[in-house]
Amino acid sequence: MTSETKEILKQSYNNCAHEREKNEVQEWKVKPRASFLKLLLNEGKSTLLDVGAGTGKDSKFFMNNNIDVIAVDLSDEMIKLCQEKGIESYESDFYNLYQIGKKVDAVWSMNSLLHVEKADLNLVLQEIRSVLNPLGLFFMGVYGGEDSEGIWQDDIYTPHRFFSSYTDENIKQVVSNYFELISFERIETGGKYHFQSIIMRKK
Repeated sequence: MTSETKEILKQSYNNCAHEREKNEVQEWKVKPRASFLKLLLNEGKSTLLDVGAGTGKDSKFFMNNNIDVIAVDLSDEMIKLCQEKGIESYESDFYNLYQIGKKVDAVWSMNSLLHVEKADLNLVLQEIRSVLNPLGLFFMGVYGGEDSEGIWQDDIYTPHRFFSSYTDENIKQVVSNYFELISFERIETGGKYHFQSIIMRKK
C-alpha cells in the first residue's frame, strides 16, 4: 500500500470515527461473529488480534466472552475509542503486525482487508499467518462478487477510500495459498456487493 493511500485511509477514518461509534452493529454481521466465537470457545482458543478494529465494538464483544484481545487500527482516532473501552490497542497497519511482539490463537478481520491493494494481499496474509499460533484460526470478512480495485468515487466518506474486491472463487484461491479453508459463506447485504464470510486455519 502506498503511503499516500494509507494516509488517505487514515484521514477518512479519523474524520468518521465518532460517527461510527454511534452506529449499531449491522444485524447481518452479528451471526458470523457469534459463529467465530463459538468455534474459538469450542477449541479452547483464548487470545485474539482484531485487525482493523475500528471503534472496538467487535474487540469488546470478544473480551466480554473471556477472550484476551489486542486491537490494531490505522486510525489514531479509532485507537483512542478502543482504549476508552479498556482494549489493549495499537496504531498499526496490516504490514507491521509482527511489531506487537506476540503470537495469538486467532485473528479477526471484519471489513478491513478490502482496503489492501491486490498486489499486496499475499504480503498481508503472510503477516497474519506469522502472528498466529499453530492451528490458529482466522476470520476474514470482506465485500465481494466482482474483481475490482481503486478509489471508490461514490464513497460517502471524505477523502474517498481505496477498495478491492474479488469474486468468490478468486478470494478462495488467494487465501488457500496460506490457510486451510474451514467455511465460506456468502451473505446478501441488500447492496451491490455481497459479503464474503471466511473462516480459515493456519496450515
